[in-house]
Amino acid sequence: QVQLVESGGGFVQAGGSLNLSCVISESTASMSPIAWYRWFRQAPGKQREGVATINRGGETTYADSVEGRFTISKDNTKSTFYLQMNALEPEDTAVYYCNLVAFRGETFWGQGTQVTVSS
Repeated sequence: QVQLVESGGGFVQAGGSLNLSCVISESTASMSPIAWYRWFRQAPGKQREGVATINRGGETTYADSVEGRFTISKDNTKSTFYLQMNALEPEDTAVYYCNLVAFRGETFWGQGTQVTVSS
């Protein structure tokens, strides 16, 4: 069973930076090829929202609220993908989740990592 293990969350002041990592901890040989690597977040009392996506070919998309501040990337040799977050704002405070979607629809989620940005 594929597992996603996140790290890198924490407490930071506004304007600071954090780099989240998501390690794909088990072999993906039993699943169809990965189509999308994604980061989501969920703030208290709000719905989970998509933050950034990188596809198999390396193309990226971002939510308007993070465009220009966040960067998603992946390192296939390390089975890891990342979310570099710069110029953090209090509104970025949330639990951040990594997510994989494979071509046949298999979907996997990380356990979540808390990001707290103080003003």
